[in-house]
Amino acid sequence: MDWLDNSFYALAALVIFLGLVVYFGVPKIINNLLDKQIQKIADDLAEAKKLREEAAALLVEYEQKRVAAEGEAAGIIAAAQEEATRLTAEAQVSLADLVARRTKAVEDKIAQAEAQAVAEVRARSADVAIEAARLVLTDEMSRKGGQVVDRAIADVGNRLN
Repeated sequence: MDWLDNSFYALAALVIFLGLVVYFGVPKIINNLLDKQIQKIADDLAEAKKLREEAAALLVEYEQKRVAAEGEAAGIIAAAQEEATRLTAEAQVSLADLVARRTKAVEDKIAQAEAQAVAEVRARSADVAIEAARLVLTDEMSRKGGQVVDRAIADVGNRLN
């Protein structure tokens, strides 16, 4: 009986070990853990896509507000110019002073409205960027858990060899 040497017993022990692993459901447990991780990543990606769409909608909304503010500013400028023309007929000397003051006020209001719109867009963009960074960091941290499983599997492989 030459075939009953150490190799045979090592093979028998390996078969018994693999049978116990399958019997206790280790592959199912690993599969369930991996499925949960895949689902979590998919959920994070869906949330990131939703946040991106919200940011795009806010950008469009603020762009519309900016266009409306420019239209209003154009209307204000037009009204100021008509008033200046009317006042020119009444008093040429005092009109130059009045037009200068009103034009400056309108330009300041336009500059202020533009600055406010830009600041609001930047603030919201920063909030969205922070949220996206949080999601990316969460995703990276969840990937570190997969590395631990990979190291454990590699360690088992090294010990069996």
